[in-house]
Amino acid sequence: MGTLKHNEATREMVGTKRLRYLTHTDNLMMAVIDFNDGPTSEPDPPHDHPHEQVTYVAAGEILFFYDGLPIRLGPGDMYTVPPNIPHSIQLLTAHVRLVDTFTPLRQDFL
Repeated sequence: MGTLKHNEATREMVGTKRLRYLTHTDNLMMAVIDFNDGPTSEPDPPHDHPHEQVTYVAAGEILFFYDGLPIRLGPGDMYTVPPNIPHSIQLLTAHVRLVDTFTPLRQDFL
């Protein structure tokens, strides 16, 4: 078992005003991403990956693009993405916090 305290986590810049910190086991990863560059006029470019993803919207509002359709999500909402499916988000508020979980581990995040 492991713990990670929010105020002790090492954060990585993953874009302009975008910070990420994470923890993982051998098979599961959780990443917290703080977006502080919203609202944005366009969605981020679509991307896909071979990982299953479940995301919790902890703060702010987004448009989640899946299969080309925008879905408005806010605090307490969640979304899932199967492997290899293009998806994207657009920030609707100044600050957004997403909590992403992935399996298997995203080696590109380590």
